[in-house]
Amino acid sequence: MKQRINAYAVAPDGLKALVNVETYLTGCGLEHGLLHLIKMRVSQINGCTYCLHLHSQDARKIGESEARLYLLDAWEESALYTPRERAALAWAEALTNIRDGHAPDEVYELARGQFSEKELADLSIAIAMINGWNRLAISSRQVHPSDRAPAKA
Repeated sequence: MKQRINAYAVAPDGLKALVNVETYLTGCGLEHGLLHLIKMRVSQINGCTYCLHLHSQDARKIGESEARLYLLDAWEESALYTPRERAALAWAEALTNIRDGHAPDEVYELARGQFSEKELADLSIAIAMINGWNRLAISSRQVHPSDRAPAKA
C-alpha cells in the first residue's frame, strides 16, 4: 500500500492544532494507561494498523501487559479490566459507533458512575481525537512501520 498524502507536510498548522489537543490530554489527569487502552480499542474498531502499532508500543512502554493488550477486543468477557476501564471502553465504543444507538443513556450512566463530569468530557475528547487520528491515517494510507519491511516467506 502506498501512502497517499503526508498531512504533516501539507497541513502542518492543522496537525499542530491536533497535537496541541493531545498535549492537553496528556496533562488532563486521566490515567495514561487508560488513554492508551481507549486509543487501542477505537483503533481496533476502525481498523487503523498505524495507530494500533503506535499505541500498543506506547502502552507497553508504560508497563501495560501483553495479556490485556491481546484481550482488549474481548474486554467484556475478561476480568483483566477494572470497572473504570470497562466504563471507559464502553463509552469509547458508543462514541466510535455513534450511529448505533447515539451514545445510549445506560452507557453514559455507566461512564458517569466512574468519571467526574470533567473526566468524562476529557475522555470524550480523547475518543474524538483517536477517531480523528484514525481517519487521517487511514485516508492518507499512512504506512504501518512493519509494512515498510519486506514480508517474510
